[in-house]
Amino acid sequence: MKQDIAEKKYRIGFTAGVFDLLHIGHLNLLERCKSMCSYLIVGVCDDDYVRNVKHKEPVYPLMDRVRLLNALKCVDEVVVINTAETEDKMLCIKELKFDVLFSGDDWKGTPRYLKTEEQFAEFGAKIEYFPYTQGISTTQIKERTKSETK
Repeated sequence: MKQDIAEKKYRIGFTAGVFDLLHIGHLNLLERCKSMCSYLIVGVCDDDYVRNVKHKEPVYPLMDRVRLLNALKCVDEVVVINTAETEDKMLCIKELKFDVLFSGDDWKGTPRYLKTEEQFAEFGAKIEYFPYTQGISTTQIKERTKSETK
């Protein structure tokens, strides 16, 4: 049974990531985000961000990652975000007008996110922090695949 919009804590939610090698941890995150908002926007980091900031080569090209996320019923909209937007969420909130940013709890209490929380308060927006799914990550999948092909 679909949850009534009035029961949701937030109207518009936003989360962002690379979402390369889509896995159960990504799905857990996105479903949890959607359970808290009526409309979920997912930002996908562009290939330049992956290469220049994460210093990794994406397994799947950007538009394949966008297409996979668009196919999920828990995702209402997918947007491509660049390095500046990934590093400064104020650029995203001004354009997308969301009420809540969903983020991994490893960012909680960091100077960057404490500043973002203050900035978001001026927009009436919040940050919800979620723990990562234990035992699964894109890096782990890549490493396991490498070791199994040797």
